[in-house]
Formats: sequence, C-alpha cells, structure tokens
Amino acid sequence: MKDIFIAFAKQNQDSDKAVLSLLDALDNAEREKNRKSYYKSLSGLARHIMGGTLFFLDLMGKAVPKNAGAQKAIADAAKIPCFGEKKLDEDGWKSFVTSIKKADKNLTAFVEALLDADFSAPVAVPFYKGKPKTVPLFFMLQNLAAHNIHHRGQISQILDSLGIPNDYSALSPSFLHA
Repeated sequence: MKDIFIAFAKQNQDSDKAVLSLLDALDNAEREKNRKSYYKSLSGLARHIMGGTLFFLDLMGKAVPKNAGAQKAIADAAKIPCFGEKKLDEDGWKSFVTSIKKADKNLTAFVEALLDADFSAPVAVPFYKGKPKTVPLFFMLQNLAAHNIHHRGQISQILDSLGIPNDYSALSPSFLHA
C-alpha cells in the first residue's frame, strides 16, 4: 500500500510542477482573472490545491503523533503561509510557487515516513457532519490525491479554453524514475 501512496505523492509533486510551469508563463493579470470557476482564477485554483494539501497534512499528522519521521516531515508544513482568496501580485505569486513546492515535498516525505500500521490510523475529520467522525489515514491520502487531480483538471479546462497546450488526460510516469 505504501508504494501506491508514495507514487500518488510523487505524481502530485510532478503534476503541480508542470501546472506551475504553465501558469508561470502567463502574466499575473491572466493568472488572477476571474474565470468563473468556484475558486475564480487560475491562481485561486492553484492556491486551493496547496491549501488542501496543507489542511490534509495537518489532519493526517495528528493521526500519527508517535511516528517521529512523519512528524519531522510535516514540521515545516505548519510554517508554510496560506495565501487565502486575495489576488496575488507578481511577488506574491513567486512566494506562492515556492510554498506549494515545499508543501508537495512535505507530503512526499510524510508518506515515505509512514509505517504500514499508520495507514489504518484514524484521522479525525471535521466534515461528513460527524458521520463518520474518523476515517483511516489511507482514505485521507486517496481523497487528497483525488482533490488535487480534480482541481488540476479545472485548471486544465481553463487552459484548454485559452488555447494553451497542456496534457492532464493521463498520468505521466516520469516521476517514477526521478
């Protein structure tokens, strides 16, 4: 199971890197323009992806308090700034890019530090209206992967509408050899 979730984390890191490269090529006004998505702009979608990663890392980290390696892996994540919903200027975008790369590294290191038993650890969740109150850590990891893929898909659709070539229709195996 661990190998699967390490692959998910590395694929997340690789995909975010590719998306950020495409978004970096846009001028700031294009990144921040309201595209009528729930998170409005391309930047807003990217910031939501990072916010989700940090939120899930916090919840999952609380489920494995005795795993020193996992705790060390996410210690820096608590220091990563959340960028919220406010529009970013160019310097804010650069800071965000640095932050999401750190968050992705923290996620990968966290998963790599997990022990087999950790994947079943109960994670307290503040959603689902309390039913259930907890879910297994592996379920949260799967949901984080799905969450980020979903929102990168939204970014991809917007890039398609702008005529910007991108390929998120399949998972790239490039991260497997990194």
